Amino acid sequence: MVGISKSFTGTDALRNVDLEIFTGEVHGLVGENGAGKSTLMKVLAGLYPDYSGEIFFEGRASRIHRPRIARELGIAMVHQELSLVADLSVAENIFLGREARSRFPALINRRQIEKEAGAILTQIEAGISATQRVSELSVAKQQLVEIAKGISMHSQVLILDEPTSSLTEPEIRDLFRVIRTTKEKGVAIIYISHKLAEIFAIADRITVLRDGVKAEFSPRWTVGRRRSCARDGRKKSLRLLSPDSQASSARSCA
Repeated sequence: MVGISKSFTGTDALRNVDLEIFTGEVHGLVGENGAGKSTLMKVLAGLYPDYSGEIFFEGRASRIHRPRIARELGIAMVHQELSLVADLSVAENIFLGREARSRFPALINRRQIEKEAGAILTQIEAGISATQRVSELSVAKQQLVEIAKGISMHSQVLILDEPTSSLTEPEIRDLFRVIRTTKEKGVAIIYISHKLAEIFAIADRITVLRDGVKAEFSPRWTVGRRRSCARDGRKKSLRLLSPDSQASSARSCA
């Protein structure tokens, strides 16, 4: 993504943001609420067609102005607000709108979608049956179903938008295990969060957004929190720190 800008009714949400993602990595996208993290990813997912800038996918320029185009490229987004249908089974949700058909065109090949969904759930070690109803699952397990849905689309890029907002600590650990398993399959995962502890735990590389602008970038998980040296102590910002610079930064405010 090169020079991405997006505005709403005259207010800039993103200004000239660059972002580069590699296969088989977890890329942390971090910033305070309102920094532009979700907006940037909705541009990538085709939800905001009226953006400026360029998107290159596997070296080719791509104008992503519809979610369908993003899906065809292999980009899937798991939103903070889950989009599952509670009364359908896990398998039906994973393949919703893309169901395998039986010999009779009007009927779904339920056995086939349950087999394929079960294989994906086993692959990511989700601990969920493909035949369970989504209404029977915890929020954490529903997150895993959303991830399985993305994988079922043969996604090369999987965007997770604040995925732990409703999860307990054990559920977060379970999610991280699935993320690492998915990463090992060569999928690029963009992990959106404003929680630094989570970014430390899961991200390989990190980009920080602040007020719609790319503030800093780190090739390694070396994000620290910098307090300004102002006496009132109220000003705070996110800063990327190399291992060698962390000690000197701490001394500078001594």
